[in-house]
Amino acid sequence: MLKCRLLPPLAMVLGLWALSLSANAAEPFRWDRLTIVTATAEHGFRVEVAETPCQRSQGLQHRWTMDSDAGMLFDFQTVEPVTMWMKNTYVPLDMLFIAADGRILNIARDTAPLDLTPIPSAGLVRGVLEIRAGTAVKLGIKAGDRVSHRIFQ
Repeated sequence: MLKCRLLPPLAMVLGLWALSLSANAAEPFRWDRLTIVTATAEHGFRVEVAETPCQRSQGLQHRWTMDSDAGMLFDFQTVEPVTMWMKNTYVPLDMLFIAADGRILNIARDTAPLDLTPIPSAGLVRGVLEIRAGTAVKLGIKAGDRVSHRIFQ
């Protein structure tokens, strides 16, 4: 037989408070627009911008869907080599690693949901753009193309 013990009222209140803090730990993302310029066209995206350490840590975790014209732009604020992963991310993604001048250095295509394998940049980057898997191929986006957004000079 299962025995239940009632928590004292203060412990129950503190427990609920701690639970609410963890549920609300994620910071809201600012929305912005960016354009990817390929050899043949320009493609606009609505992006959530992950610009704080907390936001970059959260990323697209626990999401099940993403619009075809949406994405998440990770702004690392500095230029450095970066490594991404798919922890708790259910939507397969294309990851575009972007240099400080807006040039796409490399693309990790069709990343596997929930995969913890490190996905590295091919050099120093200022940001990473995550879009739905298959979008880079569909739109003809390649390394060397440019991303136009205020964080890239």
